[in-house]
Amino acid sequence: MSSAKRWLLPDGVEEILPQEARKLESLRRQLLNLYDSWGYQLVITPLIEFLDSLLVGSSHDLDLHTFKITDQMSGRMMGIRADITPQAARIDAHCLSRQGPVRLCYADSVLHTKPRGLLSSRVPIRVGAELYGHAGVECDIELICLMHETLRAVDIADVHVVLGHVGIFRTLVQEAQLDESTERDLFEALQRKAYDEIDGVLAQSVKDESLRGLLTKLSRLSGDEATLQEAVDAFANAPAAVQKELQELVAIVEGVKKRVPDIVLCFDLCELSGYEYHTGIVFAAYTPDHGRAVAKGGRYDHIGEVFGRSRPASGFDSDLKTLAKLSAQKSENPSVVMAPSNDDPNLVQLVADLRGEGIIVVSNLNSEAMSADELNELNCDKHIVQKDGKWQVENL
Repeated sequence: MSSAKRWLLPDGVEEILPQEARKLESLRRQLLNLYDSWGYQLVITPLIEFLDSLLVGSSHDLDLHTFKITDQMSGRMMGIRADITPQAARIDAHCLSRQGPVRLCYADSVLHTKPRGLLSSRVPIRVGAELYGHAGVECDIELICLMHETLRAVDIADVHVVLGHVGIFRTLVQEAQLDESTERDLFEALQRKAYDEIDGVLAQSVKDESLRGLLTKLSRLSGDEATLQEAVDAFANAPAAVQKELQELVAIVEGVKKRVPDIVLCFDLCELSGYEYHTGIVFAAYTPDHGRAVAKGGRYDHIGEVFGRSRPASGFDSDLKTLAKLSAQKSENPSVVMAPSNDDPNLVQLVADLRGEGIIVVSNLNSEAMSADELNELNCDKHIVQKDGKWQVENL
């Protein structure tokens, strides 16, 4: 690479300049304070660790997005984290070992081998919350409400939350006794909502007319809040497990609506994101200003089993960079006070007092006064001057 090109960064990797960095950090602190107020404790997980621990309970997709390297000390394969959820699950199962529910949160960078979507960053900052140790719908209700509050806190408008339940599809597939290959074909067609393909797979593979009808209905069940009642009616004669899962979804919706009456809910019962590791409800938040989910989560019970302790678990996360771009909050440069280069104890004390009050004070390292352009670059609108033997702050 020529010296003229050394400033280039890899595709999907970006620098964060001061004004954007200030907004990102402000939002990060705001959200961590929000999670703290709900009882979620901050954890900081390692950027790199052994691969067999990092990919526990994860999907094939996450495996493909994880950078892999060889540890020069042990010779074992290591991975750079592409997701923080498995690490948080290990902390709950192996490090904390508490008996009751555990609430954890995080806000840190991850690394992806390739972008997850058009114009997506390969180095997103994941911010999220996880709740371990409670199997009831109260857990899911709390997390959906907290996800909604996350987006409200950062001033993202026109948010609607889409709910689904992977357990319904999984139960019907088991009842239909589909082989692994057929299940994969059906899954892929459902993800693309390719209805002709779905109907073709079902016609060839599901002999039971009742089960074929239920799977066909499932593939079409997406829409506004009326969709849930439509699903309850459509699956009135479905296997007991399916009806139980639907009633679970109904209970979650009722609980969320009581806590957040103005929330906009939609449903997609063939939404199977995270199907390989999610075990129940899945949920995602969307806004018209962004083509992908701005936050998503779901239930993933038993993820801690490999760490020696299987616990119910549910959580959500988002990319802080995406939230910052969509947020209506303005990040204005704070005013700056310019201080002269002087070791006078009274000046030193004044500068310390101002900084203690949260005021930015920049010392002029040169003996000469700064030019107007230099002061504008630093956003300086005040300076410290000495009058009648006293140091004081004046407007420029």
